[in-house]
Amino acid sequence: MLFDQLPPEVSVYEVSPRDGLQNESATVPLRGKLRLIDALGAAGLRRIEITSFVSPKWIPQLADADEVAAEVMGSPREGIDYSALCPNARGLERARAAGIKEIAVFLSASETHNQKNINKTISETMAAFQDTVKPAVASGMRVRGYVSTVWGCPYEGDVDPKRALSIARDLLDLGCYQVSLSDTIGSGTPLQTRRILELVKTEIPTEKLAMHMHDTRGTALANIVVGLELGIRTFDASVGGLGGCPYAPGAAGNVATEDLVYMLHGMGIRTGIDLERLVEAGKAAESVVARQLPGKVHQAGVRSLRA
Repeated sequence: MLFDQLPPEVSVYEVSPRDGLQNESATVPLRGKLRLIDALGAAGLRRIEITSFVSPKWIPQLADADEVAAEVMGSPREGIDYSALCPNARGLERARAAGIKEIAVFLSASETHNQKNINKTISETMAAFQDTVKPAVASGMRVRGYVSTVWGCPYEGDVDPKRALSIARDLLDLGCYQVSLSDTIGSGTPLQTRRILELVKTEIPTEKLAMHMHDTRGTALANIVVGLELGIRTFDASVGGLGGCPYAPGAAGNVATEDLVYMLHGMGIRTGIDLERLVEAGKAAESVVARQLPGKVHQAGVRSLRA
């Protein structure tokens, strides 16, 4: 029955400094990015993806990745795992030079989206990971994988969940410690989520899985509840609902971290995050991007969760 076996705690993986800021039309200055990252750490987030070592040609908003990483890793907050997206071997070199201990790699379950996003086929992308994932793991770094468009593609429509399962299995075989399944365009519904996760669970332990849900159609939290039911214990989020995808037209930001934490705390599930300070981090995010953010708790505020 629903809510019969809720976990005592879950892990929240914060993506706003990377996934959030990469979709902004205006580039956020270095100091603004550092202010946001510091506010997230002060709120109690312990896993923060701070940037992407991608060519400025493709993501100009993150052209200062080396500077961001050097500043953060030069004086890191104790107990926080800072990570960065690394699309290729050159990105891995830059991450190592900055002292990053964890990287992430990504590809799509949709062939068309993968080619538009990475300019490679899925098989070419997976082959290229031999020069990224394996050397990273061999050097003692942790590697996380993303599979995009699992719930649907803006170009192809429905995506066979078996493709996502196959890709996730290959990423784990390469050495990724966790794979985050992504609803890149925010099209997922709870029954669809149940079917996808039940399929993936037949071959992959839930402790190696995470969910990365966009809230384009307002169903992210409902899908996350299904994930909780089925044993998922890591959820990606972006403070204030920052973000989107440059290669997924119409995709809104990730589920807002405040909305996720508010729901989890209301269900008695620990996150280690101070919700009041998280709301302040959302205000910092809104300040650095100079526009209103869509997160519901961000806009409405926090009422007491005490009876």
